[in-house]
Amino acid sequence: MTLISTQTPTAELQALDSAHHMHPFTQGAGLAEKGARVITRAEGVWLTDSEGHRILDAMAGLWCVNIGYGHDSLAEVAAQQMKELPYYNTFFQTTHVPVIQLANKLAEIAPGDLNHVFFANSGSEANDTNLRMVRAYWHAKGEPDRQVVISRKNAYHGSTMAGMSLGGMAGMHSQGGIIQGIHHINQPNYWLEGGDMTPEEFGLARARELEDAILEIGPEKVAAFIGEPVQGAGGVIVAPDTYWPEVQRIIDKYGILFISDEVICGFGRTGNWFGFEYYGTKPDIITTAKGLSSGYIPIAASIVSDKVASVIDTVEFNHGYTYSGHPVAAAVALENLRIMEDMNLVDYVKNDIAPYLAEQWHALGDHPMVGDTKIVGMMASLALTPNKDTRAVFKSPAGTIGYMTRECCFGNDLIMRHVGDRMVVSPPLVITRDEVDELIKRARKSLDEAYEKIKAAGLFEAA
Repeated sequence: MTLISTQTPTAELQALDSAHHMHPFTQGAGLAEKGARVITRAEGVWLTDSEGHRILDAMAGLWCVNIGYGHDSLAEVAAQQMKELPYYNTFFQTTHVPVIQLANKLAEIAPGDLNHVFFANSGSEANDTNLRMVRAYWHAKGEPDRQVVISRKNAYHGSTMAGMSLGGMAGMHSQGGIIQGIHHINQPNYWLEGGDMTPEEFGLARARELEDAILEIGPEKVAAFIGEPVQGAGGVIVAPDTYWPEVQRIIDKYGILFISDEVICGFGRTGNWFGFEYYGTKPDIITTAKGLSSGYIPIAASIVSDKVASVIDTVEFNHGYTYSGHPVAAAVALENLRIMEDMNLVDYVKNDIAPYLAEQWHALGDHPMVGDTKIVGMMASLALTPNKDTRAVFKSPAGTIGYMTRECCFGNDLIMRHVGDRMVVSPPLVITRDEVDELIKRARKSLDEAYEKIKAAGLFEAA
């Protein structure tokens, strides 16, 4: 076996990576030609790569490292749990102490009647669970025709077959189609799709598409609506203020279930434990993952209301995973939640760092390429445009300008993601004001460099 370490030359690591490692959401041939960036260490909000560059991670890994990198206690808890009970399943009338503790802790944190927990290993798996659960719920209630789940275009609910079907990403749907019984309505993206309406009018119009879909399909056939409080991977799409109250009114009117996908928004990112609290909605099931362990170990959970659990508990729910409630993952998640509480991290986000980030982020709106700035808690986006007044899109294929800007960010040792021609950030919740200042400094420098390159290439023109 080839011995590999962080001291191995970067080119050699890149060659080995491209020879055997298939990356997610990546064109392998293009990556092989360019070479992957090799990350070797991390601390706080900072990454170090194999070339010694110190990189500000404004994406918290993949929206997940809420408590930041380098908490040794999570490694210690994992090691201790591996010594005591490295694995056992939760099938066959069996349980163990870490999963009991974690389920109880999540029921304590989640507001209202969200008191029951079904564990998985990723947000994608948890949404598979949710699809099965809402259909099983209606079947147990004697309404087996309630099969359809309504979602939104440009939503992201995972990349398993069920997860990507629930999501509304056209590029994912094009590679294998979607499963039956999923219906998509339009997203509440005012900047791109608002036309001549006011934001308030647009929010109501997009919310009422849910009611139109229910009536078109037939209320007796609709099981649930699923939505992210803020569409994260869709580009940090923040709905107008009129949107979510109207969605909740429609859900209540027709008695369908509501799944709030909190994989990104959960565990402090909006300045609340969960994103639905920010908007005042009332979900029956919430999907959690990422921030549950701050990405230190794979774990996810569907947190389920008394209403739904009381029905599911009357039948044998023929569903589960080998690693549901894995003892090591549960122990690490518990330690992560302890750290969050000890640091008073949710309050820090709500009352200190998120308002400061918002002030600095909105200041980027004066850049000639930035048409709109959006932020909720610690997730934010910039809409890039050649004409602010008309909310114009670029003439070049969607994502061209965003990709060029992202490359400038990488060149300036800043991880800022692009989604089409939107730039997005979601930094670790522990980021300091000085680090926010550095983030904004590097973002502005990257925007300036991208602007000059885009103009020089003749690409700064509207469609």
